[in-house]
Amino acid sequence: MTTVELTRFRVLPEKTEELLAARADMVKDFEADRAGFLGARLVRLPDNEWLDIVDWATPENFAASREKGANLPGIARFFAAIDALVIAEEGVSEA
Repeated sequence: MTTVELTRFRVLPEKTEELLAARADMVKDFEADRAGFLGARLVRLPDNEWLDIVDWATPENFAASREKGANLPGIARFFAAIDALVIAEEGVSEA
């Protein structure tokens, strides 16, 4: 089992390219700085909304990552492109 972070957010249309350009650096920063980071998928939804699906080895890894916030430049750039948080949830992958 792994911990799954589900974050749905809005991005203004004029910031979409900025978000996508920052994505690779955000993932690199997570790989370098976040223990237990297993990978991430970004899904474009209707109405300028996005879903970020991030897999963590344990709930403790996810909690530690949340405490760090946007502590590295790639992560900060990605977060800065987000206009509004819709919902953030945590679950467990059974498969």
